[in-house]
Amino acid sequence: MRMLINVPETVVADALRGMAAAHPELTVDVDNRVVVRRDAPVAGKVALVSGGGSGHEPLHAGFVGPGMLSAACPGEVFTSPVPDQMVRAAAAVDSGEGVLFIVKNYTGDVLNFDMAAELAEDEGVQVAKVLVDDDVAVSGSLYTAGRRGTGATLFVEKIAGAAADEGAPLARVEAIARQVVAGSRSFGVALGACTTPAKGSPTFDLPPGELELGVGIHGEPGRERRPMMTAREIADFAVDAVLADLDPQGPVLVLVNGMGATPLLELYGFNAEVQRVLGERGVAVARTLVGNYVTSLDMAGCSVTLCQVDEETLRLWDAPVRTPALRWGR
Repeated sequence: MRMLINVPETVVADALRGMAAAHPELTVDVDNRVVVRRDAPVAGKVALVSGGGSGHEPLHAGFVGPGMLSAACPGEVFTSPVPDQMVRAAAAVDSGEGVLFIVKNYTGDVLNFDMAAELAEDEGVQVAKVLVDDDVAVSGSLYTAGRRGTGATLFVEKIAGAAADEGAPLARVEAIARQVVAGSRSFGVALGACTTPAKGSPTFDLPPGELELGVGIHGEPGRERRPMMTAREIADFAVDAVLADLDPQGPVLVLVNGMGATPLLELYGFNAEVQRVLGERGVAVARTLVGNYVTSLDMAGCSVTLCQVDEETLRLWDAPVRTPALRWGR
């Protein structure tokens, strides 16, 4: 096993210690696994809390800061955080205006965030929840009932985070988050499996010369396996799969996301093909983001996410943001 780690048991704690050293604008509780923006709670502001298994960095802790999340709860690798983490996070960031939980649709995350919401409300914190379920590849998998939550999580956290920073009340922030979910779809492709620190070997078998169409961010199987395809062919397949389930009536945000081991040289080349397909299909592109944002450890591959936007959601996307992994405008 060739990994830049000490021992598998301390991977998450070591990463959090390193994050704390690199980002003094965050408060990182290594023992309790909670990452909070240092100025929280912010008076008069709805707080956003998200989280999930580690291994998808920079999601979610890398998106904590002004313009996005108030706090994040990292679980063990590919394992949901526990309710105690979420309750601690909610208590740390609640200013009295309420907390929005942003939850990717994986069974463990859903159950634990539901339990945390009940516990937080017992402690006097008003909580709303939004479920991200944007993956069109399959409906139901090893980890989910229904569609998986993937790349659209970034769009939800950014756009809803901007609304919260502007002082929108909890009901409005929740409504905007739900609008983003409803207008977003994703599709992922694996060119190679990832390796978890605990297992030390690939999480699934993908023979040389083949790829998995519709893979999940934990290596869950997709729609089918095929012999290796060109970037042009993959873009045609992935974008058509998204557009078969999303009929945008206006411009879209585009996320061309790397799974962790695909270099930017390839991602930008793939983006060129994605833009070609969208142009051929008559879909207007408002903004494009390319890079590794919702990853799967060292998986080779990529995903495409489209999010339909209107004037308000595009303005919120463009609003200033300052987090470890996403920053512009200030």
